[in-house]
Amino acid sequence: MSDLENTPKPEERVDVIRQRLAVLEPIELEVLNDSHLHAQHAGNRDGANHFTVTMRSAKFDGVSRVQRQRMVYELLEDLMPFPIHALALNLSSSDE
Repeated sequence: MSDLENTPKPEERVDVIRQRLAVLEPIELEVLNDSHLHAQHAGNRDGANHFTVTMRSAKFDGVSRVQRQRMVYELLEDLMPFPIHALALNLSSSDE
């Protein structure tokens, strides 16, 4: 079976992202598929998707913005550049 056959369908990708990020014990988590805003973009035409993740977590307390992003990217790296073509991150600590 090829890697493409194992790739989640577009409607399942938000759930996969949410499941992967659960390890960060989010207090709040929103994952939006923004692909419709990028319909003419090459990555979107190839079947990859654009997402925005907004998350608040105590795991981000005392952690720099760059370190927070690295934590998220590490959990999702095997999904980029396909099926995740672009990922916008809004990450905050428990007290932000």
